[in-house]
Amino acid sequence: MHSKEESIGVFDSGVGGISVLRELLKCMPQEKYLYFGDSANAPYGNKTTQQVRQLTMEAVQHLMAQGIKALVVACNTATAAAIKELRETYPNTIIVGIEPALKVASDHFPTGRVGIMATEVTLREEKLAHQLERFPRLQTQRIPAPGLVELIERGKGDSAETQVLLETILAPYAGKLDALVLGCTHYPFVKETIGSILGESTLLLDGGEGTARQTQRCLAEAGLLREGTGSVTIQNSLNDPEILQLSHQLLRK
Repeated sequence: MHSKEESIGVFDSGVGGISVLRELLKCMPQEKYLYFGDSANAPYGNKTTQQVRQLTMEAVQHLMAQGIKALVVACNTATAAAIKELRETYPNTIIVGIEPALKVASDHFPTGRVGIMATEVTLREEKLAHQLERFPRLQTQRIPAPGLVELIERGKGDSAETQVLLETILAPYAGKLDALVLGCTHYPFVKETIGSILGESTLLLDGGEGTARQTQRCLAEAGLLREGTGSVTIQNSLNDPEILQLSHQLLRK
């Protein structure tokens, strides 16, 4: 049996999931959070599905060993590759994954032109194909962004290098999309730059808020919502003070 006092575990391939942690804190500030980023193995987006699955299972095992009442997989790549296996392995724990915000895009623009910017693993997984089948009227464009996660992991989200990379990736779509779905939890940290390239007419969407609300619903249904003062503990497989400092900076951003 899980206790209300246990932490909510939040996992990402690196610092990207901090964008989801921010939404969780807005939604449930009274909870205790244990965040684990696997920056030593980041990025996950250019690995095989099997590699991503194995890395995810190992990271989650690390969190489970510390006693958590729920797990939020705050990584689109890990969700696409391993959410089914995680739920089979830990049937008695609430497990919430993150999905690209396609429903929100469809609600706003039922027949709109929608870009999905994500890692290679997320874009090739069957999970995305199944999600797209639910919105056949959307005109979707898959947009890979190789190299972007690495720059954000190195704390270079606001750098000229990132600006140039994003311009290269997104310039062909400027003024041509109704919405861009940010299909990687790292990408909200460069939202302003993306918006400046695509223009104000393109709505930028990510799955962080929806994931936080879903986690809250699941905990409420299980009677596991906590009261009192919350806390955040951040751990990272890259045992380096700089990555922890970056994590805390992004949390305050």
